[in-house]
Amino acid sequence: MKRKLAILGSTGSIGTQALEVVSEHADLLEIYALTANNNVDLLIEQARIFQPEMVVIANEDKYTLLKEALNNYPIKVWAGKKAIAEVVQSEPIDMVLTAMVGYSGLMPTVSAIKAGKAIALANKETLVVAGEMITSLATENKVPVLPVDSEHSAIFQCLNGEWENPVEKIILTASGGPFRTKSIEELGTVTKEQALKHPNWDMGAKVTIDSASMMNKGFEMIEAKWLFGISPDKIQVLVHPQSVIHSMVQFEDGAVMAQLGIPDMKLPISYAFSYPKRLPSEAFRLDFSQYNTLTFEEPDRERFRNLDFAFEAIRKGGNMPCILNAANEIAVAAFLQDKTGFLQMSKIIEQTMQQASFIPNPSYDDYVAADQEARKIASELI
Repeated sequence: MKRKLAILGSTGSIGTQALEVVSEHADLLEIYALTANNNVDLLIEQARIFQPEMVVIANEDKYTLLKEALNNYPIKVWAGKKAIAEVVQSEPIDMVLTAMVGYSGLMPTVSAIKAGKAIALANKETLVVAGEMITSLATENKVPVLPVDSEHSAIFQCLNGEWENPVEKIILTASGGPFRTKSIEELGTVTKEQALKHPNWDMGAKVTIDSASMMNKGFEMIEAKWLFGISPDKIQVLVHPQSVIHSMVQFEDGAVMAQLGIPDMKLPISYAFSYPKRLPSEAFRLDFSQYNTLTFEEPDRERFRNLDFAFEAIRKGGNMPCILNAANEIAVAAFLQDKTGFLQMSKIIEQTMQQASFIPNPSYDDYVAADQEARKIASELI
């Protein structure tokens, strides 16, 4: 039987690549639901091609346009953020790909886990904001959470068959982004256009800015802590500009396992959809003759302060990672709107973490309140 999928964030970078994987394996995979935040035109196009059972547009102002465009198709059309959280509970769905951007992925992920759906997790902010709650819910509901981020998929693949062997450390690789060699003086004047030109990966705007500031790697460290149950002190970040090694695991005997491949998100997406099997792919193969040298270096924490903020947040625990994420989302949005500078984003995040109310043992409602408070503080700082 085909595995029925719900793609949350189908019009984004991960969502569109996931649909390519489904197209390549239509005999095994089927789309049951598609959701988007605002890009109604692309959602309409996707719905006409894949003809899912239902589609949801988060922006309720776009509902009429979506509904009229799909009038001649047997597709249920819903709108609103709550509708997304309801759709994932539909009984036929086998797996939910959470490819929404930012905090918006939390509520539907919680809803899907409670409904017993397998999770293909591309929305790292869900574990950043509420990692303890999400992992507890997944255990309680016996729901697998399969990583889609290339780094976490790499770690997952390295650990496959090694679950009983203690891990000495996890090595998260980072490309270094477009500003790896720029001085702090140069970083003071970089533009969003420069920041959006990632040297290796094709990603959405928010994730690309996070990569340039290294906040993305900080978030991935927090995500790795929850996915693999490992202390942040055992997670090392290394800059690897070639982006060939996607991450590594070092075991207690000194052996290091690494997963390698070209920079292509379709591989980790496909692996999550088909696990424990691997699906054939026509993607380009890694040609080692083209890589005479693979290099590694420590990240510069003076120029890229966000990495330390992430370690600080997860060590403090409670709602601090939620505060970190909210402040970052506001800062990145401001940078993309030319309302703040590249280096100022870190200052906004730092001050928000200092001013927001700390809760050591937050409930879901506490996470919601912390997110709102941190966004207000960050916005006022801008």
